[in-house]
Amino acid sequence: MIADAAPKDERLVRELGADVVLLRGAGFPELVRKEIPDGVDGLVDTAGIAALAIRAVRDGGRVATSVGGVQVPVERGIEIRNTFVPQYAREHAKLDRLREPAEKGSLTPRVARTLPAEQAPEAHRLLEAGGIRGRVVLTF
Repeated sequence: MIADAAPKDERLVRELGADVVLLRGAGFPELVRKEIPDGVDGLVDTAGIAALAIRAVRDGGRVATSVGGVQVPVERGIEIRNTFVPQYAREHAKLDRLREPAEKGSLTPRVARTLPAEQAPEAHRLLEAGGIRGRVVLTF
């Protein structure tokens, strides 16, 4: 697996399972093509950069993006899958496939902070400020 990361996060990204870690930024597609000249089979975009990163994908490959409203031009026979995360709240079978490995400890969500629901405005401030490494979880 190839991943991108800021230099300060390279070790963490390797620990999370990346075989190759490339520098995050506009040059990422070219760095991927240096590793895999024909391009990767697929790309998962959670940062809204699919329109740029699509250059790293081989002809006929696939791109999955979970960032709402991102328009990715279809090119070179690449299949684009847009996923809107909130609609998965009702997809119980799919959520169970995530719950089971989490309960076994083979899938570990990264939690940066846990706050009571009454502190939701503080959670939003933390997210908007950026720099959070992990998820902010509200408890009810």
